[in-house]
Amino acid sequence: MTKTIDSILFSTAYMPPIEYFILYLSSNVAYLETHEYFKRRTYANHCSIANVNGIHTLTIPVSKTIANHCPIHSMKINYSEKWQAVHWKTLETAYNKSPFFLYYRDYLEPFYTKRFDYLLDFNNELFQTLCYLLKINKTFIHTDSYEKNPSKIDCDLRDIINPVSCKKSDYCFNEIEPYNQVFIDKTGFIPNLSIFDLLCNKGNESQAYLLQNTLKIQ
Repeated sequence: MTKTIDSILFSTAYMPPIEYFILYLSSNVAYLETHEYFKRRTYANHCSIANVNGIHTLTIPVSKTIANHCPIHSMKINYSEKWQAVHWKTLETAYNKSPFFLYYRDYLEPFYTKRFDYLLDFNNELFQTLCYLLKINKTFIHTDSYEKNPSKIDCDLRDIINPVSCKKSDYCFNEIEPYNQVFIDKTGFIPNLSIFDLLCNKGNESQAYLLQNTLKIQ
């Protein structure tokens, strides 16, 4: 079972990786940072899925509303490219043959047709839908200001859960049994993909899979 942590601070993420949800489930209270500056090459507008070639990254194009540093709550989604159609087609192609894609598609496809002005709003609504599908009955508490070193937080993950330079000095996962993935025969098991991968392949067993992970806090 996952070890419980009293309070954890997260950054926003687009269809977050599996470790994000393991940590979310491990928290008594989960805070979402809504006032930090947007950083490129993070999970804020990226997610990783698997296709026949291995890991494939989906990126939501964004536009700053402020010339220099832009707070995450002010970052707008850029619709000059038809990214929604591209993302959904990519997801459909990669997971159409998975056991549970057809079951979940009606819940998730609307996010690739409906227009959201702000990245944070898109991520938040999509995250709530994913929690509903995972049968996770909890919500984030949004921060009302930015603190570099928040005093009331037991575990600050804002710079830890990162696709580029994962600084995992504060936590680690025990090795867990791989689950079946669509292209596992070609790519081998790929850990810590987007939660979308887990849902499509494990379905209603997804939450149990998340809870079986052991989290060790240093």
